[in-house]
Amino acid sequence: MKQIIALGGGGFSMEPDNPLLDLYILEQSAKATPKICFIPTASGDADSYIARFYDFFAQHDCEPSHLSLFKPPAQALEEFVLSQDILYVGGGNTKNLLALWREWGLDRIIEKAWNQGIILAGISAGSICWFEQGVTDSYGEELHPLTCLGLLSGSNCPHYDGEVDRRPVFQRLLQQEQIKPGLAADDGVALHFIGDGLHDAVSSRPYAKAYRVRKGYEEAVETRFLGKT
Repeated sequence: MKQIIALGGGGFSMEPDNPLLDLYILEQSAKATPKICFIPTASGDADSYIARFYDFFAQHDCEPSHLSLFKPPAQALEEFVLSQDILYVGGGNTKNLLALWREWGLDRIIEKAWNQGIILAGISAGSICWFEQGVTDSYGEELHPLTCLGLLSGSNCPHYDGEVDRRPVFQRLLQQEQIKPGLAADDGVALHFIGDGLHDAVSSRPYAKAYRVRKGYEEAVETRFLGKT
């Protein structure tokens, strides 16, 4: 089964005291102790980011590791990636992430992993990278559309309520037909895809939402709060 879990914001890097989204990711694996690999390319493999990943996941039933393209694993890259159960992509600069992945052939390897049933997950840059297009702040002073991997159809905008310009810029890009219709996610929301279809929208915050957005239209997607009400 092909699965992608795209976080608009949240998880261990934004909500260190709120484990709901990261536990949800772990629960989607059929393994009792899944191997979860953090891919921090978009942050330039920031040491502090990697440390926060281990700080969180070392406390739970999983086998955490990370993949650096600056200090690649001793074993073959494809062999290492395909030995995982979950690939978790961190936030940062999506444009740099895509360039490095393509240079190393990691984009092809990750697509192979997805087709083999390895769960793909990620936040912010690690969310939009799976779609045809995303709204990014990877270059320049403004938000721009960016062509991404295209495993999922349409566009994606994370941080929909967390950054003041996200909602108006996404809607303007749609109005000007510079980006395809797609999905937006507030901070604290994860979009769970099975195959190319949206299976569920879940949140770590009671009032956070996902939205279907196209030119002149925005509709809230039913979003399930993972905590206790």
